[in-house]
Amino acid sequence: MGPLSGIKVIEVASLAPGPFAAMILGDLGADVVRIDRPDELDEQAPLDPLLRNRASIAIDLKATGAQAVVLRLVETADVLIEGFRPGVMERLGVGPEECLKVNSGLVYARMTGWGQHGPLAQRAGHDINFLGVAGALYPMGRPDEPPVPPLNLVGDFGGGGMLLVVGILAALLERSSSGSGQVIDAAIVDGAALLTASLHGMLARGTWQPQRGTNLLDGGAPFYDTYATADGHFMSVGALEGRFYAELIKGLGLEPADLPDRWDRARWPDLRERIAKAFAEHSREHWTRVFAERDACAAPVYTPHEATEAEPNVQRQVFIEANGWPQPAPAPRFSRSAPTTPHPIPRQGADTRPILAAHGYGKDDIDGLIRDGVVAVAVEREGQGR
Repeated sequence: MGPLSGIKVIEVASLAPGPFAAMILGDLGADVVRIDRPDELDEQAPLDPLLRNRASIAIDLKATGAQAVVLRLVETADVLIEGFRPGVMERLGVGPEECLKVNSGLVYARMTGWGQHGPLAQRAGHDINFLGVAGALYPMGRPDEPPVPPLNLVGDFGGGGMLLVVGILAALLERSSSGSGQVIDAAIVDGAALLTASLHGMLARGTWQPQRGTNLLDGGAPFYDTYATADGHFMSVGALEGRFYAELIKGLGLEPADLPDRWDRARWPDLRERIAKAFAEHSREHWTRVFAERDACAAPVYTPHEATEAEPNVQRQVFIEANGWPQPAPAPRFSRSAPTTPHPIPRQGADTRPILAAHGYGKDDIDGLIRDGVVAVAVEREGQGR
């Protein structure tokens, strides 16, 4: 059932980092209930792996009576995740003070971009903005070109959702000794800055140049970059250490004596040209075979779709077939308490009735809440179940 079996999580619907954190907790066995908005109910289950391993209840948080319903859920929960701007949950009457009053052991996890406090706390923003202010965006890209957005992987998911999970697990562990819950203030700007810790170490040592695209790990070094192959695909190269670089050169069929010193930065353009020319002579499949048996830190670059079918990933089951399409498998792996295959993704509000019933509401009470617009049930078509 997963190492978090028995942990109950309430997730207030939000974007990206919050659902990602809840997905991880659900993957690891936690019982996650997502509070969806009644005005977003649909006839179909959403096609989004971030929403797997959930039950869904639809509550209009602005409706009279909604506060009492949420607090009833909170009474038996271990964790609450919310991703609104600071102060919104307080105005809805379900902020930390109200929730911890009915459940002193609750871990109240707050996910924002700029944090609960500070001059930007109430400012709108997206992943790219948080990375920019944290100093994580500037180093990404080629020399004399603007910084390149790294999708929203570094901010929303790495510096945001993943950091939120770390905070939640730490708070749950601390609660096991103190008996008390607490509030977690997780901000993407904080997490993105935290991810640059190693970079700041290199800056302090003087081993990182200010100009992007001129360093060891930003594509500046010709032995840490990507190269086009003859068929229009790419290979990734990360041959930083001497023994890996030697294997790379051998695999490419180049003579070390004919190449510039790899630590001579002035000759990096020449070395890059030689490596690029070699890769361009054959297909990605060819180079994948060549480096399959060599410790050269050279590997193919797959599209997301290709990655689901790549043999190493298939053998390790990095991706699984769930809910009708391939998606990343739960991670990490556990030797004893392995998580189960992800549960089907529900339609919003599909579990409103059973969730309320499990928290002590009778049928008449539930019918009344539906009639008053406090909660809603999933839109159903004839013959269609959950």
